[in-house]
Amino acid sequence: MVRPSPRLLDGVGTVARLGLAAVWFVSGAIKASDLNQTYIAVHAYDVLPNGVVSVVASVVPFLELALGLFLVLGIGTRLVALLSAVVLLAFIAAIAQAWARGLAIDCGCFGGGGQVAPGQTDYLQEIARDVGFLVLAGWLVVRPRSLLSMDGWLFGGGRAVAGEE
Repeated sequence: MVRPSPRLLDGVGTVARLGLAAVWFVSGAIKASDLNQTYIAVHAYDVLPNGVVSVVASVVPFLELALGLFLVLGIGTRLVALLSAVVLLAFIAAIAQAWARGLAIDCGCFGGGGQVAPGQTDYLQEIARDVGFLVLAGWLVVRPRSLLSMDGWLFGGGRAVAGEE
């Protein structure tokens, strides 16, 4: 069996790392630019007490921006990818519970959010999109090596991550 070259796999890792970083940057920037709308989106899920909704709506955009920054720089890639996976699983669970409970909301994943008309939900597409992002995070958890990363520069002569062969 022919195995892909390490350089090719590093390239795939780079695409996964930068793609996931772009997702976090876009999502976080949109949410951070309108924290009131982010509050409305989080509140619409109807699972958290009001005081916690405020905290979550205030923290999530900046957490997403931080995840994006660490991924762009390639710092702690495996750990950041693992945290990304946890956040994405929480988002998927939130969307799934809203769908299961018959709520008619926009997820607010990339801005907006809140109540919508009953026929205007896109739960399946939102979950499928987040599963795709989860695949990127999963790749980076399993194989965090990528090109142009601080991890590679600090630990592996430009490419590898500490603990990787």
